[in-house]
Amino acid sequence: MTRSDTHVAVLHGGWSAEREVSLDTGKGCAKALKNAGYTVTLIDADHRIASVLEELRPAVAFNALHGRWGEDGCVQGILECLEIPYTHSGVLASALAMDKNQAKVVFRAAGLPVADSKVVTRAQAAMGHPMATPYVIKPVNEGSSVGVYIIEEEASQLLERALSDGGSPEDRLMVERYVAGRELTCAVMGDVALGVIDILPATEFYDYKAKYAPGGSRHVLPAEIPEEVYRRVQHLALKAHKALGCRGVTRSDFRYDDRPSGTGELVILETNTQPGMTATSLVPEIAAHAGHSFEDLVSWMVEDASCGR
Repeated sequence: MTRSDTHVAVLHGGWSAEREVSLDTGKGCAKALKNAGYTVTLIDADHRIASVLEELRPAVAFNALHGRWGEDGCVQGILECLEIPYTHSGVLASALAMDKNQAKVVFRAAGLPVADSKVVTRAQAAMGHPMATPYVIKPVNEGSSVGVYIIEEEASQLLERALSDGGSPEDRLMVERYVAGRELTCAVMGDVALGVIDILPATEFYDYKAKYAPGGSRHVLPAEIPEEVYRRVQHLALKAHKALGCRGVTRSDFRYDDRPSGTGELVILETNTQPGMTATSLVPEIAAHAGHSFEDLVSWMVEDASCGR
């Protein structure tokens, strides 16, 4: 089957907090796939997605969704039921990676270094600092740094703001020991760990604005860190990818405390099974550094697609 005979449905949008990012990801991927010679249909996924896909019957579904429903195993389950080959990780790996607490359980079992953390409800966190400061508080199952706050000793007002970010008192939040230092990230493509980027955000940390606004951050690739640390980040990213059972492309994020007074600690924060593919996203940049153009990258993902992932 030639590329022009391969009908690819690019799923984007959805209804998570990351909808706008997903729309950008989908448009960029659809354009690159068309340029690569595929027949492409761009679908703004809504609650009718199962019937839309059943009628369309594409050869491949390119999953460009981010956040809940699109990244947590739900849409992957629909694609499995419809027997439509799809990109990225399967049902279980997607669900595990999206739940930050469950992902940590897997990481610890695999021997990966993680920061101490606990899960509390919004109501419990409102009763007072749930952990010694400084710490990070974030939703258990959101991406793109949505709802992430660094809480310091004097910042009780910031904690109040974090807890008034909508939601119910029973929402689960992760409270995680803050690790100072560098923000590093590494992409995995298939069974190969690619390059490591050192992210230098214009804001306090790599938040939503730093991720997606032009000029929101500066990326140093390859990261200017000791060679042994660089190789260890690659090793841990690939190990996390395999421990979760991921497929296709993933990106794992790390903190590395290389301050003069620091501990030298390196911890993995999370693995993203649906990393962003926008103009400011990290994975396309890392892939390009490894010699893969954007068209080559998305074409590889289509060729890698399958069911039973």
